[in-house]
Amino acid sequence: MSLRESLLDEFAGDLEYHPRRAILYLSLGMAALGFWLLSPSDAKFTVMPLVFCLGSLTLLVKGIFLFRRSSEGLGLSERELANLSDPSHRKNFPSITNQFARILQDFGTGAFLLWPLLNFGENIDHSWDNPPRLSVFIAGTTLFFLGLLLRRLTCDKGSSGKS
Repeated sequence: MSLRESLLDEFAGDLEYHPRRAILYLSLGMAALGFWLLSPSDAKFTVMPLVFCLGSLTLLVKGIFLFRRSSEGLGLSERELANLSDPSHRKNFPSITNQFARILQDFGTGAFLLWPLLNFGENIDHSWDNPPRLSVFIAGTTLFFLGLLLRRLTCDKGSSGKS
């Protein structure tokens, strides 16, 4: 598997239509966004609330994709897409521990990939002269790779390593 295929599998590999998981992702995304919104105004733009804010964005977006039937084939080749309708080729639902690891990885993806959005906050509020870009990036990277490690350790025996 090439690096491109591996990254595509990590970011878009489990976007099959699943309303229960979508509700879970949307609920956790709203809770994380609520944490940021309810943070005191003097602490709202520190590392932890910003990680929760950016993590909530990825959980909310993934929750929306999990509600869409058409997102199930995202990231698949044409042959895999043709085999998608066959029930024997569908992915098994991962275990609870594997789901937790995936949620942790997706939450960390927000700060890992969206930290450049902090530059827009600096442009909007000129009093915010030193956003914690590096700290947010490191926290997101740590959560992403911790989720990836937990996912690899808890992958189901019957699956091929994909969840």
